[in-house]
Amino acid sequence: MEIFKSLGEFRAWRDRLAEHEIKSGARLKMGFVPTMGALHEGHASLLRQSASDNEITILSIYVNPTQFNRPDDLAKYPRTTGQDLEIAHRCGVDAVLIPTASEDLYPDQYTFQIVEKEFSKILEGEHRPGHFEGMLTVVLKLLNVARASKAYFGEKDFQQLALVRGMAKAFFLQTEIVGCPTIRESDGLAMSSRNLRLSKSDRLIAPKLFSAMTEFSNLADARKVLEEIGFKVDYLVDHTHEGSTRRLVAASLGEVRLIDNVPVKGFNEGAAP
Repeated sequence: MEIFKSLGEFRAWRDRLAEHEIKSGARLKMGFVPTMGALHEGHASLLRQSASDNEITILSIYVNPTQFNRPDDLAKYPRTTGQDLEIAHRCGVDAVLIPTASEDLYPDQYTFQIVEKEFSKILEGEHRPGHFEGMLTVVLKLLNVARASKAYFGEKDFQQLALVRGMAKAFFLQTEIVGCPTIRESDGLAMSSRNLRLSKSDRLIAPKLFSAMTEFSNLADARKVLEEIGFKVDYLVDHTHEGSTRRLVAASLGEVRLIDNVPVKGFNEGAAP
């Protein structure tokens, strides 16, 4: 497994692969998993899927500052690089890009940005201004650098996945965007790097987010239960996007904000007040 801490070194490696493709006359099947590190079983499932589908798997680890709307959230984001590399090795990753200088990915000082004007303005976009602009911008940069056949994203971040797919289609990217199922803890909590920041008491409460979503057909009832046990709910809605209806929630326990979603099957659709 090769590790690149410089974008220049990674691009040189990728160019060598491109030269091999030209000489052989066959394009290598390459998978790419962009992450912000603090890897867990959810990330591992994406890496294993990529390793199964492709000849080469690339992982990127970069805590992207432009998608954080709160400086304290960026400062507290978990960083577990040593553990991340161990997980990557076990999952069959061939190359890891870990840019150590923001100037590598933002030589323009973030003067150029990707802006989506509709779906990105609701749900997470409403509560985290600037988040999706930062996310889409860095993902486009990374997709252009990786030049992979497929890129893998988890369905837990449903809105993110939908927006990345839309961006790939809008800009004629040659990388196929692959969505993979949400991986959950045994108690139902969706795996997330932010779970590491939950206190012991809040970790016991956190699985109620999933159970409230799935056990109540009425959104107002589900929201009431969550607020009564200590969640601060930003939104809990049934939303249809491109023919797919999902129940989406964002709620905080203390300083930790959690998101989740499930397909709507047999629920009464409607938005929480």
